[in-house]
Amino acid sequence: MADTDATTMTDADVTAAASTHVAEPNKGSTTETGTFAAKKEEAKQAIKDNASKYGDQATDKVRSLADTGKAKATGALTQVSKLIDDAAGQVDERLGSQYGDYARTAAGQISTFSSQIESKDVEELLDEARAFVRKSPAVAVGVAAAVGFALARVIQSGVDSNKA
Repeated sequence: MADTDATTMTDADVTAAASTHVAEPNKGSTTETGTFAAKKEEAKQAIKDNASKYGDQATDKVRSLADTGKAKATGALTQVSKLIDDAAGQVDERLGSQYGDYARTAAGQISTFSSQIESKDVEELLDEARAFVRKSPAVAVGVAAAVGFALARVIQSGVDSNKA
């Protein structure tokens, strides 16, 4: 059968292959035992090589997804900053210039935060997050809880609007 054929392997295939190709280590001559040990080592090495290859592929995929997520997050933060900055003029008219200045300051802070995230690679961001959690775990748990609550509310409102 060719390597490219996609057929399902059954227990009978495994049993037949095991009984015809592998000698038991406690039976047979020294040559059969040596062959078994050699095949066992070959199998171990093949498993290690494949595990390493798949591990590397998974790491590359995670890094790619993290970079994509970082790009989307910085884009969203930039848009939020622009929206707040655009709304600051209306806030000036309705509530006064003091509140409009607050909105502009918030927009500037969000824009600065977005630029900081964009200028760092994913590894740097992860290292900073780990350091923050080590330094103040209570704050990290509080932030995680708040973000989780906000996400749950957003998801719940989406589910409720779909039911209507």
